[in-house]
Amino acid sequence: MFYRRNILLSLLQIFDNRMEKLKLQKLLFLFSNLQEKPDFHFIPYKFGCYSFRANADLLTMTKYKQVEDESKHWLKIDKYDYTNKLKKQDKQILLRIKNDYGNMSLNKLMKFVYTNYPYFAINSLKAESLLNNKEYREVINEKPNSNNVILYTIGYEGISIEEYLNRLIRNDIKVLCDVRKNPVSMKYGFSKKQLSYYCEQLNIAYLHFPELGINSNKRQSLIDQSDYDLLFEDYKENTLTKTRESQLQLLELLRMKKRIALTCFESDTSRCHRTHLANSLKTFHNWKYQVKHI
Repeated sequence: MFYRRNILLSLLQIFDNRMEKLKLQKLLFLFSNLQEKPDFHFIPYKFGCYSFRANADLLTMTKYKQVEDESKHWLKIDKYDYTNKLKKQDKQILLRIKNDYGNMSLNKLMKFVYTNYPYFAINSLKAESLLNNKEYREVINEKPNSNNVILYTIGYEGISIEEYLNRLIRNDIKVLCDVRKNPVSMKYGFSKKQLSYYCEQLNIAYLHFPELGINSNKRQSLIDQSDYDLLFEDYKENTLTKTRESQLQLLELLRMKKRIALTCFESDTSRCHRTHLANSLKTFHNWKYQVKHI
């Protein structure tokens, strides 16, 4: 079993095996902030800090009869002591979380998180009612807001879905343009259906441009940079020259929405076709915008 699932089960266990779903997310967030290398990451969601990965893990564990989904609560139903599977440091953090925050009501816990981590309250439906004027202004000040027209590119290699979404949020991305030929991923959160859903939840539009991608069979024998360079020469000659209409659509989106992002897998921009797609857009008449890789 994944180690991170031991954390979730241990958290439920030390709170008498049953916890409100929102409270679990808040306590898990505080736990993760005390870890040297967090097992979970979070995004600012409609009720504050939220981990899609944690929720997916809990849903998966219902299939293994480890937890039950009680609508607004999670219930640990097996008898195994998962705290014995935790690293010593994580076990100490867990006990600290229970001691410091275990007796807080959900509203008090939400207020504590919102005041200490205002970024994670920017999309909250309850922030204004829970916070005083000064505290709420601090939340508003965390909201990204820019009128600069920028074409972004982003890869998801090596980061979680929450880290990825935070990059979109912090850069005030309005439209995510998926330029993969086949938007399927073994990595959680990055297949088309999941990614489009998560973007929708954060008011980020998702559009897929498969014609701007590269067939996966052309990537199978890539070893070093020279192989990538040959692939991209083929891409520029046989794809970019034939997809000018789609590229014009991207340009129009950029002009209308001001902040859009091209996305694919690779973190290294020298090994991803999105770099060459961005360069192609720069050749169009009246290009006057910035390109930024995040």
